Amino acid sequence: MKPPLIIKILIAMALGIGAGLLLPMPACRIFSTFNGIFSQFLSFLIPLLILGFVAPAIGEIGAGAGKILVTTAIIAYVMTLASGLFSYSAGAWIFPQLITPGSVSESVMDHASGTDPTPFFTIEMPPMFSVMSALVLAFILGLGMAYANSTAMKNWFNEFRDIITRTISAVIIPLLPVYIFGIFLELARSGRVGPVLITFISIIAVIFAMHLLLLLAQFAIAGVVSGKNPIKMLLTMLPAYFTALGTQSSAATIPVTLRSSIATGVRPSIAGFVIPLCATIHMSGSTLKIVACALALMLMQGIPYSLPMFAGFIALLGITIIAAPGVPGGAIMASLGLLSSMLGFSEADNGLMIALYIAMDSFGTACNVTGDGAIALIINRIFSK
Repeated sequence: MKPPLIIKILIAMALGIGAGLLLPMPACRIFSTFNGIFSQFLSFLIPLLILGFVAPAIGEIGAGAGKILVTTAIIAYVMTLASGLFSYSAGAWIFPQLITPGSVSESVMDHASGTDPTPFFTIEMPPMFSVMSALVLAFILGLGMAYANSTAMKNWFNEFRDIITRTISAVIIPLLPVYIFGIFLELARSGRVGPVLITFISIIAVIFAMHLLLLLAQFAIAGVVSGKNPIKMLLTMLPAYFTALGTQSSAATIPVTLRSSIATGVRPSIAGFVIPLCATIHMSGSTLKIVACALALMLMQGIPYSLPMFAGFIALLGITIIAAPGVPGGAIMASLGLLSSMLGFSEADNGLMIALYIAMDSFGTACNVTGDGAIALIINRIFSK
């Protein structure tokens, strides 16, 4: 049995730290060269990923634009936005007490500074178009497919999405541990790995607590709307939560989420529609985690941030990560373009984001699927007649 991705990432981090302290410079430059090529390929793939996932998702949602579908999509998006804003507000209040601003500002994350080890060579892979161009094109094509009901175009985009998903699962995910190894190797050589690891541990504890508070808030709202006990309903959804901790996939947890949702009193017909849909479009837990991790890394480097900056980022993030591939870390892969274009993240920043996100990947997925049960309860009440 293969070890889960999180175990591979943790091993890569530990080995990278050790290698950074022990390996000679020529050996370190080999991994720096790999990281440079890998990050170039990631940059090339990101706009294609956004186009391949967002366009067909919009087309599929629009094709059946009934009242229940539209209402569910709106509630899921509003909850995702609210979770991102909650994450920013809580992080902006708590993180400055845990993180020393600029504690890693001179670290390896700034490749432009010429920090060793330098790659032996680089291969330029410029993206075919920018992230924003990919988003705009995805909207145009997705809405066009929904309006024209173009079967041929939908089939093409579904196959294109399959190609991108296969590329991520067969190339990106297997090579991620090597990439993370290189990142932490360079951090160790720069002497900044200690503050990064201490910050990581603090962030993980805070984000886990934020997830619990988010679920309590979501079920409190569902309780008010449905007239049911929110704590009892949340406890009823726990089988879905713990299943998602193991699968790290909203799609793979759908059967358990369905049973748990029906057990809370949701009609089977409503649950059978809302739960599979929300497994694709409801990303509250993932959004909370991405926003918190991004804010923490910006604090670590002393990068200025503001609510308007993050509000725009959250609004687009809630759309960009819908229909994220059913592989661990799919949401963070889809968000890398926005992190670079809107928050100014470098390639190495994105590498640290990947490591930090995947270290908590199961928590975000579990929060997503458990929150799906709250949305199902709300929809069940709205369309009770």
